[in-house]
Amino acid sequence: MERFAGKKVLLTGAATGIGRATALRLADEGATVFAVDRNAEGLADLPTKTWVADVSDEQSVKDAVRAAADVMGGIDVLVNVAGIHKTTPLATLTLADFQRLLDVNLLGTFLFCREAMPYLREAKGVVINTASTSATHAHPFMTAYAASKGAVLAFSISLAAEVAADGVRVVAISPGGVVTPLMTSVSFPEGVDASFYGRIMPQVGFGEPEAIAGTIAFAASSDGAYLTGVELRVDGGSHV
Repeated sequence: MERFAGKKVLLTGAATGIGRATALRLADEGATVFAVDRNAEGLADLPTKTWVADVSDEQSVKDAVRAAADVMGGIDVLVNVAGIHKTTPLATLTLADFQRLLDVNLLGTFLFCREAMPYLREAKGVVINTASTSATHAHPFMTAYAASKGAVLAFSISLAAEVAADGVRVVAISPGGVVTPLMTSVSFPEGVDASFYGRIMPQVGFGEPEAIAGTIAFAASSDGAYLTGVELRVDGGSHV
């Protein structure tokens, strides 16, 4: 398919996991992709334009967006995938850890949306923000992560209403259990009862990053033209 032929895509979190799979999927469908991540090594072998940036740093985001628009000649699609995760009981959750999750997951999404919006308005483009099933379903010991992703979801829905008159669509994608470095790095502190998670495991098994990339490609393409201000939950039925 060539649904993105001639389209200019700015994508964060492109070095690994869902971000990397999405960069490859959109490029394969004809997009020019400007891939952003703080992990230069992970970006090195992507067949796309790349840029090293910290999504939680305002000036770094401004520089990345400006570079993307200059190199590609504009921005038609913004895909925010960059994120971090931490599993910590409330009693031992530090302010620094809580703040870091907010800075990367929420602040990074906000900054890229704000800085890219002038270009997206001009293009009547699309924003895809990555939330999580944690935004709307109970995930014990992940309160900070859930708060950050819940905020991303709320931010996305309200932003969709704000920019609808400009012809810009905003869609939130909420992945469930997907085999990525972020998920495989999750571990529970010693002594914590994690049995709750047994009842929300997908019967079809954990998903692959390519499954989420396919959903993102649909939502960002003309096939998703009537989608905005909504959450697409892609979790293998784990939260039915």
